[in-house]
Amino acid sequence: MTAPVVLITGALAGIGRATALAFARQGARLVVSGRRDDVGQALARELRELDAEAEFIRADVRHEADVEALVGGTLARFGRLDVAVNNAGTEGTSGPLTDLTVDGYAAVFDTNVLGTALSLKHELRAMREQGSGAIVNLSSTMGHRGAPNASLYVASKHAVEGLTKAAALEGVAFGVRVNAVAPGPVETGMLTRLTGNADRKAALVAGVPMKRAGTPAEIAQAIVFVASGQAGFMTGQVIDVNGGKTAF
Repeated sequence: MTAPVVLITGALAGIGRATALAFARQGARLVVSGRRDDVGQALARELRELDAEAEFIRADVRHEADVEALVGGTLARFGRLDVAVNNAGTEGTSGPLTDLTVDGYAAVFDTNVLGTALSLKHELRAMREQGSGAIVNLSSTMGHRGAPNASLYVASKHAVEGLTKAAALEGVAFGVRVNAVAPGPVETGMLTRLTGNADRKAALVAGVPMKRAGTPAEIAQAIVFVASGQAGFMTGQVIDVNGGKTAF
């Protein structure tokens, strides 16, 4: 069986990086993407050390030309696209909605919503041509719940879940599944930035029934499963991986 071709945006740190490593260990052929050339090239080398075929292609998902070149580069290198993981995202600046600025809105929505929509557009086009594929978008527990002082992030992830469901209904016509994985608190730089200080981070983690944050590797394993043939009857779904945080 030919190794699947996997494209990951926002692959250079945290969940994206862990997902790239998880797919590499399963023998996938990988294109990893992000905005830092040195880090991206280093990750590609690390993946090749795991005996995976891997390439880094720089892209900023806020710009359609970059996204189109990213998907086109993947097809040029490997001839197909089997799995896409749309992980690129930003938490923005925390604060009350009464302090919202237009620039702050753009900073979050251009990456989290427009970036996901543009990625879906070009990934779906590529997968439509081959009649198969699986796409996994990254949402958050905040994609279907509220949270104070994070209104733009919350709203952007609600939008990602809406895009996921709409894209899934379109994709079934040509054999493509589209789902989302929604992590709870995960030990990443984003969690540290989003909470702002150690006390707030501890309070957030205390609200998790398992009484700990998740690890990027745990989220990566969920992404790998959702993208795999073992989840072949799953589309349009948002899979919570959050230590029980949404169980009550």
